[in-house]
Amino acid sequence: MTKVLVVDDEPQIVRALRINLSARGYRVLTASDGASALAVAAEGRPDVVVLDLGLPDLDGTEVISGLRGWTTVPIIVLSARTDSTDKVEALDAGADDYVTKPFGMDELLARLRAAVRRSAVSHDVGDPVVRTASFVVDLAAKKVHREGVEVHLTPTEWGVLELLARNQGRLVAQKQLLQEVWGPAYAKETHYLRVYLAQLRRKLEPEPARPRHLVTEPGMGYRFEP
Repeated sequence: MTKVLVVDDEPQIVRALRINLSARGYRVLTASDGASALAVAAEGRPDVVVLDLGLPDLDGTEVISGLRGWTTVPIIVLSARTDSTDKVEALDAGADDYVTKPFGMDELLARLRAAVRRSAVSHDVGDPVVRTASFVVDLAAKKVHREGVEVHLTPTEWGVLELLARNQGRLVAQKQLLQEVWGPAYAKETHYLRVYLAQLRRKLEPEPARPRHLVTEPGMGYRFEP
């Protein structure tokens, strides 16, 4: 049974989608805000997400970013925002489709079926929670805890750590890190990596001078070892 996560703070829309999806054999999970959406997605592992952008706690693009930290599940945005800028931001954040409110139920169901067909057999890149002997990385919530205490990371530090954690055990080339975290124009700025990896090690490694988890592969890149 295909699982659909419906994220919307309008009860009447959630009810309409639950009725129509359930009648067509879908299992429906629901969430009314961004934080609970990320939690339900991590626990319930839906096959497709239908997401409103105007949530009471997080913007929908933040939810998309949180999901994309650990899963490739299809995301269909369902929003009253019609401006092209909002559409571009949602799609750039990782959404697969965009439907504006008010919407036709038949069209939405058709788009949902198409998204499920296009999706891979397995959506998940890995578990959203990556545990090491020293710290825990929650890719869905975008948080890191060490000895039970949340560690504050800057957005750039998080970007580096997230990319490494999503590729745990695999070499991530210097160029890939620079392009994905800083942008294509920074592909040769390898000194950025030395600075930010040093900062991450000071915050996360028991012995920053002898890192166990954020490992340098000289001349090539870095590797995340749980």
